[in-house]
Amino acid sequence: MSVRLHPDVVATDTDDGTVLLNERTGRYWQLNSTGGQVLRRLLDGDKAPRIAADVADRHGIDPQRAELDVTAVIEQLRAARLVIA
Repeated sequence: MSVRLHPDVVATDTDDGTVLLNERTGRYWQLNSTGGQVLRRLLDGDKAPRIAADVADRHGIDPQRAELDVTAVIEQLRAARLVIA
């Protein structure tokens, strides 16, 4: 699945994660550092299963749990119309 930011959205990395701003509406969202890494990797073309495996390894969590979490991040980004997938 190819993911890109919605044309009205800009992303900025911060010390605590990533902030997304919809320049048309003025609304913004903040992702924690893990959510920001998931987004960046998706934008770079990585696939969700690989990202989830890396999250599971890095945080010592169950791979299935990590896959559910990564999928949830993607779905929330899509629902908020921050990304196009």
